[in-house]
Amino acid sequence: MRAASKQFLVDLLNAPGPSGYEGPVRAVWTAAVGQYADQVDVDVHGNAIGVYNSSGNPRIMFAGHMDELGFQVIYIDDRGYLYFDNVGGFDMQIVPGRKVHIHTAKGTVLGVLGKKPIHLMAPAERRKTPEKHDLWIDIGVADGKEAKKLVAIGDPVTYEPNYEELRNGLAVSRGFDNKAGAWVVAEALRWVSRAKKKCKASVYSVATVQEEVGLRGAKTSTYGVDPLVGIAVDVTWAMDHPSVDKRQVGECKLGGGPVITRGANVNPLVFERLLQVEKRKKIPHQIQAEPGGTGTDANAIQLSRAGVATGLLSVPQRYMHTPVEIVALEDLEHTAKLLAEFALTIDDKTSFIP
Repeated sequence: MRAASKQFLVDLLNAPGPSGYEGPVRAVWTAAVGQYADQVDVDVHGNAIGVYNSSGNPRIMFAGHMDELGFQVIYIDDRGYLYFDNVGGFDMQIVPGRKVHIHTAKGTVLGVLGKKPIHLMAPAERRKTPEKHDLWIDIGVADGKEAKKLVAIGDPVTYEPNYEELRNGLAVSRGFDNKAGAWVVAEALRWVSRAKKKCKASVYSVATVQEEVGLRGAKTSTYGVDPLVGIAVDVTWAMDHPSVDKRQVGECKLGGGPVITRGANVNPLVFERLLQVEKRKKIPHQIQAEPGGTGTDANAIQLSRAGVATGLLSVPQRYMHTPVEIVALEDLEHTAKLLAEFALTIDDKTSFIP
């Protein structure tokens, strides 16, 4: 991965962006995309949209959501402890004992997620998954008055930034779900803009908001762009670790290339064209079966207006919805390349009518 692209990825991962609070991530994304897009816009919902060849035909939309999981402060008690609700879906068993950042109007406040020590728990309590109201955020203040000078109700909270590289081209960080997708659609637009072959289509790369709370940004941005074809980019579960039964969930591994989804949420001609592109360009790939709708932006894209020819590409990931999500960096690059090469095959004669 080229140095500038990796730094862009790290900057996205380090920027806080829980659903509804994506501003810092959007600033990183628009600054990078503005270097090669013909124009970059932000809609009223907060979706960031980079456009290349706006006069081309037809319109293609690539969508990767830039929001991440997080928390939101809902109550501050008299002792200065903060209580929170979830932004998105968490495994509450792994939440306690983490360092967090509260993002306030005055800056970042460091805190820790606390709970009753295991030594003081009854046996039944030790076996129980903690409830949110049994946990708190400790910011080290003397009392509630001091806490309220620092933190306001509604302030978003994220795990601390923690990007690092492991071995064999693997990287770990909070927020790969789905800043990886936002990075991919941006890089795909860059590759299209630099391609020797002129792209005949108009390409819209969109960093969508609020996917983790209901695919909300994809609904509004797809309606606004009104594309002929739209491809969502998200992460999916890698099954190359213990305790996974492939008979139930299929097979997917890190480093195996982008995962192309096949099923009701995907236009069959989009699926076939993606396969043709990856075979011609020798891009590694994996196939995932999904019999119904998916919990991704692809679901919202497909059902916009009178319908959109939709595809879904996914980056394999271990430990989804945790602070230690792992991806293979080469999978990110291969996914961006596949998207870009797909766009270059589309012109005004292309049909996706099954």
